[in-house]
Amino acid sequence: MSILVSLTPFIVFFVLMRLVSPLAGLGAAFAVSLLLCLRQWRRRETVKVLEIGSLVLFGALVLYTVIAAPTWTVATVRLAVDSGLFAIVVVSLAIGQPFTLQFARERVPQEYWMTPQFIVTNQHITAGWAAAFAVLTAADAAAEYVSAIPLWIDIAASVAAFAAALLFTQWYPAAVTRRFGAAVGSGANPAKASLPGTANDGRV
Repeated sequence: MSILVSLTPFIVFFVLMRLVSPLAGLGAAFAVSLLLCLRQWRRRETVKVLEIGSLVLFGALVLYTVIAAPTWTVATVRLAVDSGLFAIVVVSLAIGQPFTLQFARERVPQEYWMTPQFIVTNQHITAGWAAAFAVLTAADAAAEYVSAIPLWIDIAASVAAFAAALLFTQWYPAAVTRRFGAAVGSGANPAKASLPGTANDGRV
């Protein structure tokens, strides 16, 4: 499963939050998160950190919205979601399990899983996603608490940061391969294959 598929709940949230209501966006995102987790479980595949974190995040926000009935603005509800997503990624780094490892291991032979190059490459790419989500969180906070900053700047910064993370996910493994290709040989290359979205499968 690609990173973009696992991020589907956040995409659903963003669309429905704007078109319907914050609660509709949160509820739909929780439902999609649950479906993704059940899909992995039924296939007897490992449920990923990103999917579990998304399920917990949207479930908690739905309960909070129903019980506390906060007055969500576009910026505040996005701030809650984006800061939660940022926390998921940072925690995965802090515990030594960058969230991209689970995606990478689906496409890389097991003998490469513990190689330093494989692990470090995933740490770097996960840090890139953490930086992107930090930008999203900062843009949401600025839109909410700095009156001089219009909402469109928040949205533009968020889109740019997300696109940059996707491009980095594509570019970085290829750059590592060019640097270390001669050392690791022409066979299965842990640097080239270590991340979703490399030249191995053309996906993110």
